[in-house]
Amino acid sequence: MSGNIRLLTETLAAAKAEDRAALIAYLPAGFPTVDGGIAAVKAVLDGGADIVEVGLPHSDPVLDGPVIQTADDIALRGGVRIADVLRTVREAHQATGKPVLVMTYWNPIDRYGVERFTAELAEAGGAGCILPDLPVQESALWRQHADKHGLATVFVVAPSSKDARLAAITEAGSGFVYAASLMGVTGTRASVGAQAADLVRRTRATTELPVCVGLGVSDAAQAAEVAAFSDGVIVGSAFVKRLLDAEDEAAGLAAVRELAADLARGVRRNA
Repeated sequence: MSGNIRLLTETLAAAKAEDRAALIAYLPAGFPTVDGGIAAVKAVLDGGADIVEVGLPHSDPVLDGPVIQTADDIALRGGVRIADVLRTVREAHQATGKPVLVMTYWNPIDRYGVERFTAELAEAGGAGCILPDLPVQESALWRQHADKHGLATVFVVAPSSKDARLAAITEAGSGFVYAASLMGVTGTRASVGAQAADLVRRTRATTELPVCVGLGVSDAAQAAEVAAFSDGVIVGSAFVKRLLDAEDEAAGLAAVRELAADLARGVRRNA
């Protein structure tokens, strides 16, 4: 069975045709439980997210700030496994028909087996993977199997990336480019600033792929700011914090659905 890179591409193109950015949400699998995490992913998609990234919890998430680290710890203590991540992808995609990617560090895939992981992700209806710590020059094996199974390979670029490096990364990637708006780890910020706009400009000079911005957006005003210069707005920590702060699961689901709706209005503000 082929994965859903085409659905991902079509979803981003449809947002562009509406003269707006896509809203991309992130939530880790297994948080607060496996079933609760699946419900949360469905809630953000139902609330208005166009695309979702399902995080594969990791014990040493080098890109992720304290909010996502806390959620990852809860998921890992709950015994989350790769099978649970794939189940989350399958059930979220089947319930909503929207593109679902996995965001993961390389080590779990390497240990699980690249061929096995790509085949199972495609079978689950996944659209691809975001691989923040896989160097492009070491990615040939992954890309071979991802291409074979119809999966996007999304690489992360940062403000520190030189133009030649950006070109190498974007040439190897597919689906979209994940632009980290600020140096450092994920988390909500008071401002997402000019640094992100410059990174998007430099990245677009190297590729026709959509450029989506993450790391820092937490409300509709920031979503509108980023949507004005990017093809997609990626929001993670703000959703996770809503779940962490909720007094029970029902309240958490209502909170993330409400935030998704608010952010969806934000990405449409300038359309």
